[in-house]
Amino acid sequence: MNSVKKKLAEGGVALGSMVFEFFTPGIARLCANAGAEFVMYCMEHTGAGLETLKPQFALCRALGIVPLARVPATEYHFVARALDIGALGIMVPLVDTAEQAERIVSFTRYPPEGRRGAAFGFAHDDYQGGDVLEKMRAIHQRTLVICMIETRAGLENVEAIAAVPGVDVLWLGHFDLTNFLGIPGNFSHPAYRDAVKSIADAARKHGKAAGYMAADAALGREYLGHGYRMIASGTDQGLLQGAIAHLIAAWKRPSA
Repeated sequence: MNSVKKKLAEGGVALGSMVFEFFTPGIARLCANAGAEFVMYCMEHTGAGLETLKPQFALCRALGIVPLARVPATEYHFVARALDIGALGIMVPLVDTAEQAERIVSFTRYPPEGRRGAAFGFAHDDYQGGDVLEKMRAIHQRTLVICMIETRAGLENVEAIAAVPGVDVLWLGHFDLTNFLGIPGNFSHPAYRDAVKSIADAARKHGKAAGYMAADAALGREYLGHGYRMIASGTDQGLLQGAIAHLIAAWKRPSA
């Protein structure tokens, strides 16, 4: 069961964290203790490989927190292998078209619904036996598919991408999107603000969720207000650095 997918499908809000740096044995427990409902492990910008993520997925599943993977590209071998080693969902960057989104969904589904290769009695089914048809049905039900909208083409095609069956979340890749719009890092620019609304509107229209990574509490509240229903805290290294800096700055202030 994927509690995050179920919650989003029912119109709820799912809150979690993104991990870029600290692929440690305790990170899943720390996130769970903090109240995170999911952990998104990033392969795109970190150099982390599937060998690194496999034990992380096992730890998450044992704790009841949903493990997700941001794969580095729209390729079958990234998507299907991440799912085979225990991820309950995948995020794919730089999704430009509905056709691309359809291919991504097909990588997560077994024939005849898709083209995912079959291997059972592995990490994704907890090394258990059982009825294969029932397993495939359950896997199709639980697998969360997140398409990142972070290019001009993706933004132009966001309605068509949102309409693709099997796509669950449209994720705003905020920094890349400003780059592709020619306004790097300008999150107050009207073109960016329009994009934020367009993604949320497309998701809402087609019964999907919109997602965003918030660096602080204020941003998270802001995007919840925009209608984004899947929010991740991050980056993990930035949050740690900020917390340490806050303490050191406080210690350096003269006592009252």
